[in-house]
Amino acid sequence: MSIPSHREFDGKVVVVTGAGAGIGRSISIAFAKEGASLAIISRNEERLHNLSDELERDGAKVVVFPLDVANADLVETAAARIEEGLGPIDIWVNNAMVSVFSPVRQMTAEEYKRVTEVTYLGVVYGTLAALKRMLPRDSGTIIQVGSALAYRGIPLQSAYCAAKHAIQGFHDSLMVELIHDKSNVKATMVQLSAHNTPQFDWVKSRLPNKAQPVPPIYQPEVAAEAVLWAAKHHRREYIVGFPAWKGIIVNNFFPSLADKFLANLGYEGQQTEEPRDAGQPNNLFESVSGPFAAHGRFDARAIEKDRFWEITKYIPFSYILVVTILLLVSLIIILVK
Repeated sequence: MSIPSHREFDGKVVVVTGAGAGIGRSISIAFAKEGASLAIISRNEERLHNLSDELERDGAKVVVFPLDVANADLVETAAARIEEGLGPIDIWVNNAMVSVFSPVRQMTAEEYKRVTEVTYLGVVYGTLAALKRMLPRDSGTIIQVGSALAYRGIPLQSAYCAAKHAIQGFHDSLMVELIHDKSNVKATMVQLSAHNTPQFDWVKSRLPNKAQPVPPIYQPEVAAEAVLWAAKHHRREYIVGFPAWKGIIVNNFFPSLADKFLANLGYEGQQTEEPRDAGQPNNLFESVSGPFAAHGRFDARAIEKDRFWEITKYIPFSYILVVTILLLVSLIIILVK
């Protein structure tokens, strides 16, 4: 990793949860390149130290916190220690997640509880720890790493979809309260499309074949770039990738059509043609061994640069929604005539 001479986050303290691999690892590397001091959080201590070594070799200041974000006390303790060691927290990125690929009828109560505790409540606990320190200073930015699935549930990932829906509701409430209080603390949610990360090799699954992100698949650096942009240019929400835009808009206007489409194609789209190893360890309750990497096994199919994001990052979702409505109305008028 080469450090550029001009760095936009010099002197900033950034916390990233779920930093050990995948999108969290890419986000951490991206912030370090821009001069930030990093506090990286994940359950897997070995992966955290591997990332820390990589970042420190290139001059970044890094502290490591191996913990489970489902434990509110540990998150709060980590926040206090981060400020003692690095200084006031400027940016907190809630990215940690777990999921289960399974039909609802085969899910267990314990699985729903666990996904909710990590993917949703982990965001709540991180946000509370950040607000406790940012509100008195009247400064700081909280970024929730979301998904198009915060708007549109899909088959076989009901627990994850429900957790992302919950984050969206929590984020909306937080945004309104910050506006009401005229606070300078900022919060934004970055809704992602599918990305090439190692999670598909250690996610708990009952699918007959190996799990995959729903194509088209983006490299995690696309998500990291979006998070950095959101940290510099506040907006209540960013949507990354055409598939996320398409899914959200179609769900808003034609939810029944989306139901039928996903019923027909949503099962195959989340699986490769390779049979799943029934003995594959999963990371739902405990971290498992795996690659020290941001990328998963889909490099040959993954998109490295999202040109659609390069345009839409300047355009709020509401503007595109209005244009979509006008186009639909125009089409209806033409058809009626």
